[in-house]
Amino acid sequence: MSEAKVRFTDLDIQALNLDHPVWQQVEAVQINKYWSGVDAGIGRHAEARLLWTPEDLLIRFDCEQSEPLIINDKPFLTQKTIGLWEKDVCEAFIAPNPQIPEKYVEFEIAPTGEWLDLTVHKNGDNFEKDWTYESGMKCAAEILAEKVIMTMQIPWAAFGKKPENGEKWRGNLFRQVSSGETRGYLAWQPTLTPEPWFHVPEVFGWLEFVK
Repeated sequence: MSEAKVRFTDLDIQALNLDHPVWQQVEAVQINKYWSGVDAGIGRHAEARLLWTPEDLLIRFDCEQSEPLIINDKPFLTQKTIGLWEKDVCEAFIAPNPQIPEKYVEFEIAPTGEWLDLTVHKNGDNFEKDWTYESGMKCAAEILAEKVIMTMQIPWAAFGKKPENGEKWRGNLFRQVSSGETRGYLAWQPTLTPEPWFHVPEVFGWLEFVK
């Protein structure tokens, strides 16, 4: 089970600060394999960087984009977009209680800046989802030539707690790209399910908050 560092900064970093130099000081988490564990090919690789501040958790995704974008023509930016997972999207599943990884929060962001948040509780074969959940997350995105950058800014109130230095949470990071038969389902921690499926808290990696 892999581990990723969530680096602390006391700088006032916002989701919109895509060019802030602090991002270059953070280790990159590689999202380069399909859910099956097979390499996705460099044209679909993505990296995630994680920061924490006194107020927020921030996650930045840098994605190779060698194929046409699958995005909404008329994005909604003032409310969550149900069904966003059917487009090009990056996702973070975060379980703040490492003893109960089956209870986690799902965050999604698209190249348009659209977003989605909900809580999930895997109870046996059932999944209890709260679509009315409001995390207060902020998002920013930029589409460049053959690259997409997307950033989430999530307040600690979204988790009901704030981590201490050295604390470890559980989670996984994903990317979905293209559509139809060429649809790609990438994961930091491959879920190794028979079909593409991300909701496997048993394989969540460790997220260590460090100063």
